[in-house]
Amino acid sequence: MSLERVNPAELPPPTGFSHAVTATGSRTVFLAGQTALDPDGKPVPGTLPEQFERALTHLLAALRAAGGAPSDLAKVTVYATDVADYRAHAPELGRIWRRLAGREYPAMAVIGAVRLWDEECVVELEGVAVLE
Repeated sequence: MSLERVNPAELPPPTGFSHAVTATGSRTVFLAGQTALDPDGKPVPGTLPEQFERALTHLLAALRAAGGAPSDLAKVTVYATDVADYRAHAPELGRIWRRLAGREYPAMAVIGAVRLWDEECVVELEGVAVLE
């Protein structure tokens, strides 16, 4: 299995994401959206960075349970109820990402959402990984 991050020189330099990721492998893992829930499935209040960390931790736990690692992530979509708040916290979110997932960035997008399934949640992450 291999993932190749593609960042063409004619595009602006990516910060915390890759412009494209090519994947060669035999197994694709589709990771459901993860939010800041406790072990009983109840939303955990907190700041956007706190909820982001919990959601990312859940996403990576699901990935590991499927036999993958953070470096296997090809695509992550972030749904945020306040994109301006997300942008304001981008440096802190980047530090959380690097601490939990490393420096191999998948293709990413941040999409503004009016609300998430659980109203108390402000961010949700879903992903696609490619495994050997």
